[in-house]
Amino acid sequence: MDWQAFRVSLSLGLWTVALLVPVGMWAGHGLATRTFRGKALLEAAVAIPLLLPPTVLGFYLLTVFSPRSAVGAAFERLAGASLAFSFPGLVLASIIINLPFVIQPIQRAFEAIPADVRDAAACCGLSPWQRFLRIEVPLAWPGILTAMILTFAHTLGEFGVVLMVGGNLPGETRTLSIAIYDRMQAFDDTSAGIMAAVLLVMAVVTLMATTALSQRLVKRRG
Repeated sequence: MDWQAFRVSLSLGLWTVALLVPVGMWAGHGLATRTFRGKALLEAAVAIPLLLPPTVLGFYLLTVFSPRSAVGAAFERLAGASLAFSFPGLVLASIIINLPFVIQPIQRAFEAIPADVRDAAACCGLSPWQRFLRIEVPLAWPGILTAMILTFAHTLGEFGVVLMVGGNLPGETRTLSIAIYDRMQAFDDTSAGIMAAVLLVMAVVTLMATTALSQRLVKRRG
C-alpha cells in the first residue's frame, strides 16, 4: 500500500470538496431558481467534463496551465512556481472536472423545494440570504451531501486528468490511481490489487450513500 499516494489522494479530495461545494451551492441555486438567456448553454458547459475523454480534457487544461499561456504565466509570476505538474494545479484541474458532480445534484435538490415554501418564507419577512441559509439549504442538504460524496469519490479515482496535469511526482501529484498504474507497470500485482480494492470499497460505499440520499430527495419531491 502506497500510503504517500493515499495521503495525496485524500488531500486532493478534501481540497476539491472544500473549494468547490460553496461554488456549486451558489451556481446550483441560481440554475434552479432563475430563468435567463443562455441558461441551457451554461448547463451544457457544466456537463462537458462528463462527455470529454479525460485525456482530452487534461490536454486542454495542461495547455492553459503551461507557463507559455497567460494563466500559467500569471500564476508563475505570483507564486513563483509552475501551475502545471504541481499540487495547486492538480487541485484547480480537479475543481474543473468535478463541476458537474457538484452543480447537478445541488441544482436538482434546490429544484425539489416547492415554490410556495420560498413564497411563505418571503411573506414572513426573511431576506433572500436568510431564506437561503435557514430554509433552502436545510431542505436541499441531501443533494449537497450527495455532491460532496460524489466529488470526493470521483477525485480519488480520477486518472487521466491527474496524469496529464499533475504528472507522477511522489508526495506531490502521485495519487492512488497513479500508484496503481505504476505497480502494474512494475508487475507488482499484489500491491496494485490492495490499492484497487481500497478504491473499490470506497466506490461501493459512495454508491450506497448516494442512492439513499437520492431516495430521500424523491420522497421529498413527491
